[in-house]
Amino acid sequence: MGEDERLSAVVALAQGMAAAHTPRESWHAAAHGACHALDGSFAALSVWERDLGRLRVLVNVGERAAGEVEFPDDETYPVHQFPEITEFLHERWAGGGGPHAWVETADGPAAGRPGYVHQRVAALRRRGRGSCVVAPVVLHGRAWGELYVARPAGADVFEPSDAGFATVLAAVVAAGIAQTERLEEARRLAFTDALTGLANRRAVDMRLEEAIERYRAEGVVVSLVVCDLNGLKRVNDSQGHAVGDRLLERFGSVLSLCGAMLPGTLAARLGGDEFCLVAAGPPADDVVKVADELCRRAAELELGDGVACGVASTEDPIGPVRSARRLFRLADAAQYRAKAVRAARPVVAGRAGPDDPVVRLADAPSREAGAERRSFRGRS
Repeated sequence: MGEDERLSAVVALAQGMAAAHTPRESWHAAAHGACHALDGSFAALSVWERDLGRLRVLVNVGERAAGEVEFPDDETYPVHQFPEITEFLHERWAGGGGPHAWVETADGPAAGRPGYVHQRVAALRRRGRGSCVVAPVVLHGRAWGELYVARPAGADVFEPSDAGFATVLAAVVAAGIAQTERLEEARRLAFTDALTGLANRRAVDMRLEEAIERYRAEGVVVSLVVCDLNGLKRVNDSQGHAVGDRLLERFGSVLSLCGAMLPGTLAARLGGDEFCLVAAGPPADDVVKVADELCRRAAELELGDGVACGVASTEDPIGPVRSARRLFRLADAAQYRAKAVRAARPVVAGRAGPDDPVVRLADAPSREAGAERRSFRGRS
């Protein structure tokens, strides 16, 4: 590959990673771009999980061997099997050298000192590959992971010049990963409540809209649990806002724990003392059971006075649900009634018979003052 072709490959790699919207897309673009740039048949991107002492493979692209999947869940390798990683860190880089890729071939020595087997060489032979180039990925001044590109047995083996080029590619990959991490952090902050770490109102709006679209298209059951934490004002006034914040954090943990009982459920803080769960898929009865457990656990908190909880589900007799807004109005009305009657258990919209007061309240042309206290972004 000539200089112009290599430059074009670097540009394509950078553009591919810049166009990625998710970490997975970024990882795939990195591995695919490096594989093309180095004329490889296979490439992988791995991250060094320092706390666990292992390399975890994020993505495999190209001609995968048996057992290699594109996005593996559990393909990991103990770092002690690859001593060159720690040697690179503590001897070369710490001594003032820069990160640099290296080449291994299947013809290299698979045995070294007694009890040691060169894992990369052994893996090349086992998977029918003839050579590989390994490039450390350095992020924020420390080793983040590695970029690995291989060629099949019988193909031209990588040369030292390929290792130099791989070092350049790894730097481009590191810049792309840094950009993806910044975007992910921005998204996380945009959709996360700073105090509790739960999802925020913006995240609820998006999730509920998407869930209702699935309900209308596929009939997926969508349920919404809306909670109002009782006693927060009393705690703030008598013990201070720091203690009130602690109550919000503790209830947020309870909400998260209960939400985890329903796979895929979003636990969120709407604002102030108001929280919710958004569930798409589980039967309404399962959601009500979780809401009941939430009420029980909230009542056991040392601070506060329990929680007022309302539930609305498309599986219950609540009439047509054409928008996320209507489901929200129903859950909000159910929570409003739970608070008004000081219910210790959740109030469920549609389960009080044909003349359910919650449904009437939610659908009244002129809502009683305070019944719908939050606006909802969506179609009515």
